[in-house]
Amino acid sequence: MVRDLAVRYENFMALEGANLSAHFGEALGIVGPNGSGKSTLLKTIAGLLQPSAGSVCVLDKEPRELPPGTIAYVPQIEAVDWSFPATVWDVVAMGRFPRLGVFRRFGAEDRKAVRHALAQLRMEDLSDRHISALSGGQQQRAFVARAIAQGPRVLLLDEPTTGVDEQTEESLRRVVRELVAGGLPVLMATHDLERASDWFDRIVVIDRRVLAIGTPDEVLKSGAYAAIREHTHTHGHLRTDHESHAGHAAHPEITR
Repeated sequence: MVRDLAVRYENFMALEGANLSAHFGEALGIVGPNGSGKSTLLKTIAGLLQPSAGSVCVLDKEPRELPPGTIAYVPQIEAVDWSFPATVWDVVAMGRFPRLGVFRRFGAEDRKAVRHALAQLRMEDLSDRHISALSGGQQQRAFVARAIAQGPRVLLLDEPTTGVDEQTEESLRRVVRELVAGGLPVLMATHDLERASDWFDRIVVIDRRVLAIGTPDEVLKSGAYAAIREHTHTHGHLRTDHESHAGHAAHPEITR
């Protein structure tokens, strides 16, 4: 999926020489401290940013060449304008818009997809509530529901558990594992390694470069894991030259 990827913001190199692949039916955790390039990686895979060098291939195409709705991206919750006048139903229904095109109206199939997404996130009772009136955890669930309603073939989540309570985190974890069990590839950025083995099939550790990739057990035992814990807790940013490349799980790749 990602080959020798570099992404630059003016004079700042956010990612350099990144290589990784994701697979159908897999949850891939993207782990790193703040400023390590996690969000940049997801936005580039989503087609929101263009690579400065290297390439991104999703389903045999560049992200911007894919049909609308193929990739669903859920940004960090603080990046959302909550003053927008919309109910939970409205927000989740927006997930269907990329697939409507110019001439197709919102129909029964779209309403069914919205109801299904709300049910998966247990938000049916909140569907008429204004999005700004929700708690942070409820808002996050609403945006995940919007992504599910989109009917994507790839789901990207940018730190969806930041600032949510344990019940919401477990609800999101359950949804991710259900989607993965159904064959969907889910890539999720996080800086929390404590429950990595519960969430993910594989983990990639990045700090502007890929430092380690493999199963949770493989990565958690690696030098990169030890370094990221120490530097995240004491300095807020990872500094290590250790590189570990653990084995890949036996799943078909998104890139086929």
